[in-house]
Parts: sequence; structure tokens; C-alpha cells
Amino acid sequence: MKNKIFMWVGGVLAFFALLVILLFAFRSKMLSYTVERVIAKVENRYPVDLNIENAAFVDWNSVVLSDISLVPHGLDTLFTTDSVRATVGFRSLFKGRIVFRRLEVNDSYLTAVKKGDVTNFDFLLKKDEKAPEQPKDSTQAGRNYGQLLNRLLETAFDNVPDQVDFKNLNASYTSTNRTIDVRMPYLLIDNGQIESEVYVRTDSLVNNLHVKGTIDPRDYNLTASFYTADTAGIRLPYVQQKFDATVAFDTLHVNLKDKKYRNDVLTVSGSAMVNNLMLNHPKLSDEDIQVVEGAVDYVVRLGQNLFVVDSLTEVRVNKARANVYAAYQNRTSKIFDLKVKTEKMPGNDFFSSLPPGLFENLEGIKTQGWLQYDLDFHLNMDSVEQVVFDSDLDASKDFKIVEWGKTNIEKINSSFTHTMYEYGKPIRTFTVGPANPFYAPISQISPYLRNAILSAEDAGFYSHKGFHEEAFRQAIIKNLEEGDFARGGSTISMQLVKNVFLTRQKTITRKVEEAIIVWLIENLDLVSKNRLFEVYLNIIEWGPNVYGAKDASRFYFGKQPSELNLAEAIFLTSIIPSPKRYRASFDSQGNLRNWKSGYYRMLGGIMRRRGLISQEEYENLYPNVRLYGRARDLIVTAPDTTMIEEDTNQFELETIDMLDF
Repeated sequence: MKNKIFMWVGGVLAFFALLVILLFAFRSKMLSYTVERVIAKVENRYPVDLNIENAAFVDWNSVVLSDISLVPHGLDTLFTTDSVRATVGFRSLFKGRIVFRRLEVNDSYLTAVKKGDVTNFDFLLKKDEKAPEQPKDSTQAGRNYGQLLNRLLETAFDNVPDQVDFKNLNASYTSTNRTIDVRMPYLLIDNGQIESEVYVRTDSLVNNLHVKGTIDPRDYNLTASFYTADTAGIRLPYVQQKFDATVAFDTLHVNLKDKKYRNDVLTVSGSAMVNNLMLNHPKLSDEDIQVVEGAVDYVVRLGQNLFVVDSLTEVRVNKARANVYAAYQNRTSKIFDLKVKTEKMPGNDFFSSLPPGLFENLEGIKTQGWLQYDLDFHLNMDSVEQVVFDSDLDASKDFKIVEWGKTNIEKINSSFTHTMYEYGKPIRTFTVGPANPFYAPISQISPYLRNAILSAEDAGFYSHKGFHEEAFRQAIIKNLEEGDFARGGSTISMQLVKNVFLTRQKTITRKVEEAIIVWLIENLDLVSKNRLFEVYLNIIEWGPNVYGAKDASRFYFGKQPSELNLAEAIFLTSIIPSPKRYRASFDSQGNLRNWKSGYYRMLGGIMRRRGLISQEEYENLYPNVRLYGRARDLIVTAPDTTMIEEDTNQFELETIDMLDF
């Protein structure tokens, strides 16, 4: 029995020995056959010539391919490399494909060229004509980016060799208006460890960086860290040209932890962190946005007309953290969703996390207690009028300001100096308080003017906490319907904060700072409603270098603000949105234009329904005012033909009086 076993084992060993000898004897032919199949496969699929001048084994399982080039038909050479030394798995040779286990590549050049509408790489981007067509379905129209990304990831990870040693790897792109050059003196991958140096020149922008990371192809896991190699930082190209923005950072860490592709939906998860991030965009801020540390743990899903940032995604800016859900789908209609939620966080963590220099009035604030924020936004472009917008910032009962920083927001409780700006330049500085002869306490301003402004600008001023979500919602609807910024939805509190504390530039960060200051004032009861309204009435613009109700009353009507009648109050209210266009309300003789009558009927009707004026006052409301003083001199340009008639009427009245006397 033992002899039979030994004989069987010996036979097996002899068979494998013979197989090894045959493989060794015919390996060159197998390699040549495999290389020919690869060339044929590539050339059958693409309009190119793939040339491999020499392919030979240099030891038992190492092969050297030399003088390799890929040349599209009738176009510039796309790729060349001097030599490739690789360790090859014999199993892959039997399958007619080469799978490299170890790879050494010297002097490689990828050269992409675009001349007009012709490129030497378009063939790589075109859809495979032999691939089966997908059934046409209106509900499934559009490209599945999840499927494309999954295919790209699997192709990339499945072909990662165990060891890679690139020396002098170069890539370039040239067109009539753009040049990109990438040079990598070396790229090493050894047992999952990645290291490289990269020099990138994009037109005139040069980035020098080090790259380190790890890769595990079996689990689709990749980590990479990019470090700047000079003081200029890593700057993103084309952002300035395409978006009028600048993005730069010192270090970027990215990680792909996992991917799953099920039911035509790709889910990828991972993290990213950036250090010393600098952003600059005129719509974000008029200054550089500096973030010491920003990070995100992401879960993203991509599918047919579907892009989702899952609610498991956490975004961190310095110490402040928030979970974010964002989605866009376009199956039957365009639908947008955005949800932001934070856990309870110390107020000091929130304020210290605000990028320095960005929210100047909030810098240095010290607080007690915690804050929590929730945002819910939903928009279906087929039913814009049903847009959802809910925004809530909650605080603990003990939340309060312990110490002000750069700006004491409570300064508006007493007299303060205020400077008006135009196009970023100061044009007038005045005191908001009794020391200013043009200052008017709220009790000395006509109830007609106060009620007209409240009715037109912010009917819920005395009941809300600085924000009117329905006004915001209506503003969103209006702006979407008109495709422009046609309505702002600002409350009087927001307008006051904008005028007193902020610049006039319309940026996202200014709106955020405005909202935070308003929330502090209203929710901590830092300033009374009457005081807020009084300051508002004394600083808003009403014409050329005309600020405040008293100045406006004298400029237009030559009277005190307490003497304004209903028609005059409605006129002053009507020009608040565009005070520099005050002349457009009048004809050359100083009469209100006909189109103003619609505004008078509308606002007068609102005031009547709210009981702010009587039915008799509404019925006697006539859309006209009589100008005096400086306003008349600026507005009335036609010859005055009413003087004779007025003089005659005055003479008749005086005669009647004398007779009666």
C-alpha cells in the first residue's frame, strides 16, 4: 500500500515537473501569442496602432516590453514608454491577457493634444458601439454616473500591481488656449504603500506636492495625502477662470473606505480632511475665507438621475460639526433636498469655529450654554409654490453672551456714531441719538408713516423673533419664478443689522452674519422692539444724502415727521426699496405718476383691513403729494403754469374773507 502511495505521489510530481519544463520551453511563444492578442484586441476596439517592439522573458517569470507606443490613426502619438519590466502570472498568459504583479516603467509620456475640434484621445471617451443599447425609457433617461464610476473604480483597483516603480512619468495636455504639464520623477507602490512627487503646471499656475498613501485593491480601500512642497500651497487650477474663485490649501487627506454597487446604485463612503484652506469668491465673501481645519466623513450614492449625500455624512469646520443630507434627482422632475442638523454644541465652540476675518462683528464673542441648528429645504421645480424652508437655531435656557468681542452689538441701545457707505466708500457719518438735530424719537414720527412701513416691510415685526420664514419662502418662490433675485424676504430687524453692522455687498457670508446677529438681538432680548424700529426709522436712506424720517420729511415736504399725512407716509414708504430712484415717482411738474395709484390702493387697503386707518381715511386717500424745499428744486423741471391760477384763487379767498369781516 505504501509503495502504491509513493508511486502515485511520484507520478504527480513527475507530471508537474514535466509541465514546468514545457511551460519554460514554450513561455516565449505564449508571451508572443498573448502580446499579439492584446494588440489585436486594442486595435479592433479603437482606431489606433499599438506598437510593442520587443517582448522577452529575462528570467523565470519576469518580462521586459520595450519601445511601446499608442498612435491614433492620422493623429499625434498619444502614449510612449521606453521600457516596462514586469512580473507576470502564468495563469493570465493562458487567458490571453497580461496581469502584472510587479511593474517597473521608465520614461513614459502621455501626450494629449486638441487642435480645434480634433483630439488624439476622443476615441477613449466615446461609447462602445458594440455594446448593447439600453431600452429607451423616459423615466430612465440620462447617464448613470454611479455605473460609470463603479466601472472606473473596479477597472483601476483590479489592475493595481503588487509593486510599481515608475521613473520619469510625464503627462501633458495642449490646446489652443490651455496647457497642462504633469511630471512625476517617481511613483512607488510597494505592498500597498504609495509614494510620489508631483509637479503640475497648469498654464501659469505651478503646484509642487508630495503624495503618500495606501491601497488595498481587494477591499477597494484607498488613502492618499497631498502635501504642499512650497509656501504657495496647493492651488486648484481653472477655479479662478471658470468660477472667479480661488481655492488653496496646505494639506489634503482623502480616503475611500468602501464601495457597493446594487440595483444600479453606487454607494461610496470615506473621509477627507483639509488644513489651512483658503477660499475666495465674490459671492461668498469680499475677503479670503480661512479655515484652519475642515473635514468630512461622507456617504454618497450615485444612480440613474440620482445624486445623494447621505445623512450619515458629517461635516466639520474647526470645532463645529453638522450632519448633512443633500439630494438631487431628475427622474420625472427636478427635485432638490437639503437637510442640516447639529448636535448640541457649546456656544464657544460655534463662535470660535467661525473663520477669522469673515464674520468680523462676531470675532471674540464668549458665551455660556449650548446651541443647536436644524435646516430643512425641499424644492420640486414642477411645483415651486410648495417649496419647504424651515430653519431653526435653538439655545439652552442659560445661553447668554458673557463677553463681547470686536463689536458690542448692544451699542444700539444708546447713542452711537453711524457711517453710511456707497460702493464700499464712506459718504456720510452722523450720530444716531439726541445730539443729532435730525434725530427723531419714535413718538415724534407720524403713526401713518410707522404703520405704512410696518404694513409694507414687516407686518409681523412686533410678533416674530427677527425672522419671517413664510416671507423667506415666498421670496424663494418669487426668485425662482422670475429666474433672478427679485425679492429678499428681509425683516426690519435684518435690514437694521445690515445697515448698522455690515457692508452692503451681497455675499453668502454677510447674510449668515446678518442672521446670527439678528438671532442674538431678538432671542436674547438685547434690544427692545421699539428701539430697533426707532433706530431703523432714523438711519434708512430716503434720497440723495437723505437719511432718517426727519431728514426725509423736511427734504420732500418741508415739515416735521410728526406732521406727515397718510398720502405722504405712503409715498415715503413706497421708495424705501429703491431710494435713489425717487425721481421716477414724479413727472416734470412734480405730480405723482399714474402708476403710483396702484401702490396707494394696495397699501391703503392693507392698512384699512388691519384697522390702522379708518374706512373714511381710505376713501379719501388720493395718490398725490405736494413737494416743497430741496426735493421740488431737484424734481420739478417744467415751467410752473399753476402760479397765476393759484394767485387768483388766493385773491378770491382773501376777498371773501374781507367781505365777511
